[in-house]
Amino acid sequence: MSGIDDLDPVLAHHIVNSLGWRGLRPLQEEAIEPVMAGEDAVLLAPTAGGKTEAASFPLLSKMTAEQWTGTSLLYVCPLKALLNNLLPRLETYSGWLGRTAALWHGDVTAAGRKRILADRPDILLTTPESLEAMLVSANVDHRSFFAGLRAIVVDEVHAFAGDDRGWHLLAVLERLQTVVGRPVQRVGLSATVGNPAELLTWLQGAAAGKRPARVVAPHLEEPRTEAHPAPHPPSDIQLDYVGSVENAATVIAALHQGEKRLVFCESRRLVEELGEKLRLKGVTTFLSHASLSVDERRRAEEAFAEARDCVIVSTSTLELGIDVGDLDRVIQLDAPATVASFLQRLGRTGRRPGASRNCLFLALGLDGLVSAAALLLKWSQGWVEPVVAPPEPRHIVAQQLIALCLQEHRVGDRLWQEWWSGFGPFGPAAEPIVRHLVSAGFLDRDGGMLFIGPEAEHRFGHRHFMGLTAVFTAPPQFTVMHGRTEIGRTDPDLLTEKIDGPRKLLLAGRSWLVTYIDWQRKRCFVEPIDGGGKAKWSGFGFERVTSFELTRAMRDVLLGQDLDVTLTKRAHAALAEARDLFLEEVHPGGTVITRGSGGYLRWWTWAGHRANATLAASLGSAASPVQRVNDWWIRMREDVSPHAWKQIAADAHQHLCLPEVDDRALKGLKFAEALPPRLAQATLAARFADLDGAQVVLKEPVRFVVEPFPTSG
Repeated sequence: MSGIDDLDPVLAHHIVNSLGWRGLRPLQEEAIEPVMAGEDAVLLAPTAGGKTEAASFPLLSKMTAEQWTGTSLLYVCPLKALLNNLLPRLETYSGWLGRTAALWHGDVTAAGRKRILADRPDILLTTPESLEAMLVSANVDHRSFFAGLRAIVVDEVHAFAGDDRGWHLLAVLERLQTVVGRPVQRVGLSATVGNPAELLTWLQGAAAGKRPARVVAPHLEEPRTEAHPAPHPPSDIQLDYVGSVENAATVIAALHQGEKRLVFCESRRLVEELGEKLRLKGVTTFLSHASLSVDERRRAEEAFAEARDCVIVSTSTLELGIDVGDLDRVIQLDAPATVASFLQRLGRTGRRPGASRNCLFLALGLDGLVSAAALLLKWSQGWVEPVVAPPEPRHIVAQQLIALCLQEHRVGDRLWQEWWSGFGPFGPAAEPIVRHLVSAGFLDRDGGMLFIGPEAEHRFGHRHFMGLTAVFTAPPQFTVMHGRTEIGRTDPDLLTEKIDGPRKLLLAGRSWLVTYIDWQRKRCFVEPIDGGGKAKWSGFGFERVTSFELTRAMRDVLLGQDLDVTLTKRAHAALAEARDLFLEEVHPGGTVITRGSGGYLRWWTWAGHRANATLAASLGSAASPVQRVNDWWIRMREDVSPHAWKQIAADAHQHLCLPEVDDRALKGLKFAEALPPRLAQATLAARFADLDGAQVVLKEPVRFVVEPFPTSG
């Protein structure tokens, strides 16, 4: 077994004497051997499990032993704030060995970047978007700058792998490795996930199966199953029912006074409403969400870290490993979307010796109560979602092809696949996308070479193709200014909707009076007022969708499944009310069809949004043409009978269809304009589907609870 003595002696000395550590944690010890041997790895541990040190200590030792030169280690994170938080630690660790670390992301000044280019750090902390910006920038000689690259650490790798930023990250890493001309070690740091081996395979990209690789997870000795759940540390988990945001504020203000509390909400609007109500109750309150200005968030996080008796209310922005000091309590309004998110949030507490992890759930309604109970049921069974990359990322392939031509200026029309080593969607499957990019003018072809075309210049060329390196699309927002101070951003609908009287906004937990709107520059100017403000942010029509597993757990809860957590008297009473309310809609022997108040039928599948969307598309004329897909049920035609059902289900089982895609949904798929419309729609259809869940439901017995049909069939 490797140990601290296998690290560089100077580093080992400082771990003991400067950090005051008596030894290393199990993950840190077990990571030394594979990381120093050059293996690809995923290091798995709960929040605050010492993952940064588990990766950086052996890599710094290896850097010294093998005399790496230049920028030899990249440290990639999904959030700039997380990079800012990590920099002092990595500067300290590298400084012990006479090495340097520096930061490169969108907030770093031009002067700071010039210093990095002139005096290259040994460790560069960056985001995937900034990394790609370096590859395409005319100001960076990327071949020279990355010539010494030996290893890449991807922090919070699970946060990348589950969405399009993961595909973008892998594609950029493959291009970078081609620039370097040698294999580059990849080390991923992850919180607990349901499929760590698959996550490691994903991280390896084109090298999967070709390079040695290992999952290091000392806290997971055996695979988790519902029959043999993984043990979790002692935790104080409570579920309460409060019924409203006002009541939630009352409970939070009254409980745990003198303690530092972090409250998670599932929307920015809810953060704002709760924050304002807590302040009105005299609670020292700070806010954090994506539409607050960077300075506003930073001020809140710094003040919260230094205070004691206070509350910070946040969306998932504080779910990842940003340090906000020593927390006493985590409180959750309703439920997060996944068990994995809950584990991240729970891991914010219990870090002091003798302290236990804790979380208080406050349900704002019966739906939120059932959702929270379902999530806690799956958690108590030791289940965590597998991290699955979104299927068919054709829009990212189009973006990468354009970015490669921008990077290299000219690329052989038969050689482009080599830049990604033929990896997955960036291999032969991308040929139709290349043809479309050429025919639509995004790329030009001449003499067997591909290069940037006029349509790419028109669509993405603004500010040196800045928009090309951003994988996310956000709806347009107006910047809110108080004098010269930026408060944050708000939805333009709040500035255009018809109202009586003065226009008021709620932002940063305070109400503001709108005094002037600069429509051309998308700015609005405000002055503080006592109350009455309104918060709103729009998306592209995407609703929060619940997985098949969590929706099925809701049914289990409604059927009477007990929870291995503490329920208050209010929660017990509300849960009993919910069970009575859904008495006819759940059945242990299968699914149920009932008649709605409008005469139409509802098929209570309890299968989740994606499976229901798949079923609605596959049922043909049996499904109602008036359909608003949800997690729980599907609207059926009024005349579907038990007699006809068997044939309807059999036909759907044989011919499952992908869901139909609304054209408006394409606005949320960045770079969709670089794809043929049919391919963009096919991409979204594959992502809105759950074929496996739909198959499970179609095999289950169906119970008709409608008149004049019999009650079973």
